[in-house]
Amino acid sequence: MRAATFGAMDGLVSNTALIAGVAASASAHTVVLSGVAGLLAGSFSMALGEYTSVTTANEQIDAEVRLERNALQKDVEAEKTELVWMLVEMGMSPETAEKASEEIHQDEDRALNIHVAQELGVDPREKPSAYVAAGSSFVMFAIGAIVPLIPYLLGIETLWVGLLCGGVGLLIAGAVSARYTIRPIWWAALRQLAFGAVAIAATYLVGSVIGTAMS
Repeated sequence: MRAATFGAMDGLVSNTALIAGVAASASAHTVVLSGVAGLLAGSFSMALGEYTSVTTANEQIDAEVRLERNALQKDVEAEKTELVWMLVEMGMSPETAEKASEEIHQDEDRALNIHVAQELGVDPREKPSAYVAAGSSFVMFAIGAIVPLIPYLLGIETLWVGLLCGGVGLLIAGAVSARYTIRPIWWAALRQLAFGAVAIAATYLVGSVIGTAMS
């Protein structure tokens, strides 16, 4: 969900801003060409970035699992003591923590998972899929990026209509993201629209300045 949400928002903001910047001093044909190029480049970039990020994180977890497994095999008593103190810090009495540690370490795989989960804050059995993160990021970025292009693809060669589509998309993306936070829907929607508006306005201004200087 994180990759999909950020992919859609990034696609909306970056491509709406790109279209605004190009449209400030170029023809509708150039706008469409730039928008499609931005969609493809951004989608692949987001997908590769998510794949690399998730893969690296998973490899770090695998490395920590190997270290913990070696530690359990070399000095299991030290690992038992370490777990006792972890459990005590969580609120258990020392006596209860010692009993729990003994029971947990009767199964090496269970002990390994608990040690890694306590030390890293992640469960090594529930690693995210790099392929799912990359795929969802690619698809959602493309969906977000195509929204401001819709009017141009339908033959409506007017920037403000494309900006309107992009704005509506930003409102929807912000509202959807609010479902996973404690923020009100209207607040998240307007926040996303405001952030997008700043990026779009800045890009349009730069496009106008460059276009005027080169004309």
